[in-house]
Amino acid sequence: ACSPVLQAARGYARPVTKKRKDIPSHLDDLPPTMLKKDYANLPVLSSVDDVVKRLLSLEMASQKEKLKVKTQQLVEKVRRSPNDNGSFEVQVAILTAKIRTLEEHLQRHPKDKKNRRFMLMGLDRRRKMLGYLRRVNYSTFENICQQLDIQYCPPQPYARRVTKRWLVKKALCIKVFQEKQKLKAAERLKQRREWQARARAAREQQE
Repeated sequence: ACSPVLQAARGYARPVTKKRKDIPSHLDDLPPTMLKKDYANLPVLSSVDDVVKRLLSLEMASQKEKLKVKTQQLVEKVRRSPNDNGSFEVQVAILTAKIRTLEEHLQRHPKDKKNRRFMLMGLDRRRKMLGYLRRVNYSTFENICQQLDIQYCPPQPYARRVTKRWLVKKALCIKVFQEKQKLKAAERLKQRREWQARARAAREQQE
């Protein structure tokens, strides 16, 4: 037992816990009774007990498993066909789910520089993909922005001021790149000749 003065001092020196604000998540619209992605299409689940279904539902799922279901929903909105898994539309949908998850994480942890960098890289990559679709197929670009609720802002034109130092640096970089390509070409030629010599020796042994 300690003195009441010491108890009061300890209570006074205790750090104040800040109340966390309830940040809305883009995963809130997922119903808790929905099954996880790995068990959604299994025919056995029709004859399974309700307790097992509850364990395999999103009510007991982690953030990662919920993100898989949400990504699948976004992909289903924009994919070209049921077997489409790698088109620009699908990649934009996957990036959108990741970006929104990182945005919510950064609202709770604003000093997390690593995930902020990942989010900015994802935003830059998605902007490039949307810019390409905007130039090539505007109707698809418009449909993606509408389905995924994306506001596209085209990048501002960038004009670099040409200086003598920049021109010299660029010429040096080009020269270094050319020399490196020559060395790589010589190494490739040497390897090709070695492979040909080995193949010729193996052919002679078989004969």
